[in-house]
Amino acid sequence: MKKKIASLFAIMLLSAGSVQAGEEANALVTESQKLTKTFMEQLKGHLVEAMKSGGPIQAIEACHLMAPQVTADLTKQSGWTIGRTSLKPRNQANTPDDWERVVLEDFEKRIQTGEGPEKLEHHAIVTENGKQVFRYMKAIMTAEKPCLTCHGGDLDAGVAKKIAELYPNDQAKGYKAGTVRGAFTFRKMMD
Repeated sequence: MKKKIASLFAIMLLSAGSVQAGEEANALVTESQKLTKTFMEQLKGHLVEAMKSGGPIQAIEACHLMAPQVTADLTKQSGWTIGRTSLKPRNQANTPDDWERVVLEDFEKRIQTGEGPEKLEHHAIVTENGKQVFRYMKAIMTAEKPCLTCHGGDLDAGVAKKIAELYPNDQAKGYKAGTVRGAFTFRKMMD
C-alpha cells in the first residue's frame, strides 16, 4: 500500500511538473512570437526606408549594416539569443546549426504539402551542454516584391555586384515567391 501511495505521489509530482513546463513553454512561445513581430517590423522598416531613398542597392547596404544591429539590440533588450538562419544563407554567420537545419527542412516539406506559411513555426525544449534551452523558429517567406529583387533568380547586374561585394559566399538567391527563404531563430536558457 505504501508503494502504491508513493507511486501515485510520484506520478502527481511528474504531472504537476509537466503542466508547469507546458505553461512555461506556452509563455515562451508567446514571448517568441512577440519578439518575431518586433524583429520583422524593425528590419522591414529599415529596408523599406532604404528602398524608398536609394533603391535596392541601398537596401542591400542597409540590410548589411542594420540587420546585425537590430539583432544585437533585441538580444540585449530581451535576454534572448536572436538571429536569422537559412539553408541558403547570404551571410555565412547565419548558417544553421543542426537543430535549425532540421526545422528548416521540415518547414520546406510542410509548405510543399500545402500548409499555410502563417503556421510555419516550431519550438522545443532541448538540452545543450547539460542545460535546458527553449528554442523557437518562425519561417521567413519569399514575397513577390521586394524580396525577389535581391533574392530571385534574375538579379539586376548592379544588385548582383553589390551582393557579391558585401557577401562573397552568398547562397540566398534563386528563390521564387511563396518559398521558405529562412527563419527567425530564438533561444533562451530555462531556469
